[in-house]
Amino acid sequence: MTARVVRASFPKGTLAVRVREVLGPLFEDDSFAEAFSSRGRPAVSPGALALVSALQYAEGLTDRQAADQVRARMDWKFLLGLELDDS
Repeated sequence: MTARVVRASFPKGTLAVRVREVLGPLFEDDSFAEAFSSRGRPAVSPGALALVSALQYAEGLTDRQAADQVRARMDWKFLLGLELDDS
């Protein structure tokens, strides 16, 4: 549903939409597996964090602003493979 809504809302795309549609998933979590412990609380997806960091840099955002964008922008949710209601 996220992809359908985003494509209808942004027919010309956005940076996040173009990245996802041209390159697909960029950072697979398996690539970061050795950097994370198997014990304790599960970590946030390292692949998603890498994508958010790239968008944060591209848009000149602070950490808090980038976190707000993940919650508020459906094109970022589309890039990250999240559902629209994902917080």
